[in-house]
Amino acid sequence: MTVSDAAGATARIHDPATYVQGPPLAELARLRRERGVVWVDEPDGPGYWLVLRHADVERVLKDPATFSSAFGGTQIRDPLTGEDLEYVRRMMLNMDPPEHARLRRLVAKSFTPRAVAALTSRIEEHARNLVDRMIKGANPCDFAKDVAADLPLYTLAEVLGVPGQDRWLLFDWSNRVIGWQDEDYATSAAFDPTKGTELARSALALRPEPDPNGRMPDPRGRAGMPDLYAYAHLLAEHKRSRPGGDIMSILLAARDETISTEEFENLFWLFAVAGNETLRNGIPGGMIALLRHPDQQRALRANPDDLVDRAVEEMLRWWTPVMVFRRTATASTELAGVRIEAGDKVVVSFLSANRDETVFADPDRFDIHREPGRHLVFGHGPHFCLGAMAARTQLRALFRELVTRTSWLEPAGEPALLRSNFQRGVKRLPVRWSR
Repeated sequence: MTVSDAAGATARIHDPATYVQGPPLAELARLRRERGVVWVDEPDGPGYWLVLRHADVERVLKDPATFSSAFGGTQIRDPLTGEDLEYVRRMMLNMDPPEHARLRRLVAKSFTPRAVAALTSRIEEHARNLVDRMIKGANPCDFAKDVAADLPLYTLAEVLGVPGQDRWLLFDWSNRVIGWQDEDYATSAAFDPTKGTELARSALALRPEPDPNGRMPDPRGRAGMPDLYAYAHLLAEHKRSRPGGDIMSILLAARDETISTEEFENLFWLFAVAGNETLRNGIPGGMIALLRHPDQQRALRANPDDLVDRAVEEMLRWWTPVMVFRRTATASTELAGVRIEAGDKVVVSFLSANRDETVFADPDRFDIHREPGRHLVFGHGPHFCLGAMAARTQLRALFRELVTRTSWLEPAGEPALLRSNFQRGVKRLPVRWSR
């Protein structure tokens, strides 16, 4: 690949509009094989190194001393102001050890095997109810919103301590933050305040309005999400008199001595938004895999008990909902033969790493018989996703219900994909089923 060809490929990889038609897997594969680490120009930023190979992605993620989450945050785009950067640094996602470990220990007890096991029966009940609703409702349905979006909302509301009737607030907040590059999502307002709590209605009074050009304020800064932060504080006051085993109650118990107000707000943001997105898009991504590979759907239907675990891992690898994350080099170093200078952005591509042919044989093939491999959907190193076990539990529960309670699933139209170079999102997915 010539320098000019590489520049054209990286421009497509960076452009969020590319992903409306699907990720540029061919370009990623060629760059991965020929270069491994490539420079990407940013139209509105200084540019970054994109890391494409599985081993190099692992190296970056397990070495926070060299590749920092805190120096510039973990999103490709730099925070707009120094004040915004200082604020997002108080989020666990944007911390390095030992600060990161301090906050992680606080909330980890909500995601132990015992805690997830206690939650499993409720997850399975939610999955049954959602499939009930699907079967009793319109056929075809929009699987992405009517089914896939609601299961993680139910589960996250329980884990976080949000009243169930307010769960669609989490949907709207996620849309505004994750979908800021997509016109449909940037101004999302699916939540019906008449069906929510008084807490929700009070917080919604602070929701910003679009400007004359239809744009909302930047959701990556504190000023862009005043309704989310207001809700966090209102819910905290509610929980003081009604504590439980949820994350909000845990944070309140530690707040006065262990965490600051900024850390409290950012942890709520992290669980309300980031805690929702991987699974919300992983579920329809898994459905797309089954729809496009009828032989694999038949195999799963024939033996769901034995194959559902492997199917879930393959769905996650094949789709890869979170495509990239960013680090910043703290010192000059070398990666895949490329010199990286201190202060350079370093962006790891989970999407490319999960298609690395040196780790996954025939990586573009969706195969639910594949031995569970070392996919990086939930990250690697100190920031490995706390909710990975709960996410897998939800995927298993829902797809087991779907394949045992329908005789066939088929597409009823083309999916609508998110305009984003960060999240491999599914906005709409028309699906028809046979009982």
